[in-house]
Amino acid sequence: MQLEIFTTGGTIDKVYFDAKSKFEVGEPQILEVLREANLSIDYQVTPLMRKDSLELTDQDRELVRKAVEASTSTRIVITHGTDTMTDTARTLSAIAGKTIVLTGAMQPARFRFTDAVFNIASAMMAAQTLAEGVYITMNGQIFDPATTRKNVEMNRFEAI
Repeated sequence: MQLEIFTTGGTIDKVYFDAKSKFEVGEPQILEVLREANLSIDYQVTPLMRKDSLELTDQDRELVRKAVEASTSTRIVITHGTDTMTDTARTLSAIAGKTIVLTGAMQPARFRFTDAVFNIASAMMAAQTLAEGVYITMNGQIFDPATTRKNVEMNRFEAI
């Protein structure tokens, strides 16, 4: 089974730049995470953009939609910033014949204590086992984007 992973940026890919004293979206971190996991499945990583999700536009979401539609894989994972992940997931909801799972992280993947590795693993397993449709995996759960929100105060996703 071919699994395609699209990267869009977000906290999961953030790196610290000392000279600027702030975090910026850097290279996709999923390649390093997957290398360290010693996977034995067939996957391909396709970077689409490097943006914080608050900077994503409708044109960016359209680019993601077109990339997913054009993919020959029926199993898709998308790494995404958490603030507008549900918006992008809802944009993808009309795509039929594919299992699409979005995930991200509350802490950058480069941090020693991060949820990125667990969330990536959850998304990859979900993409391989769930029925076609669009899902979000965060905080050890699988969510329906139509009934999900990010609870900023609790720093987690929840059903609404």
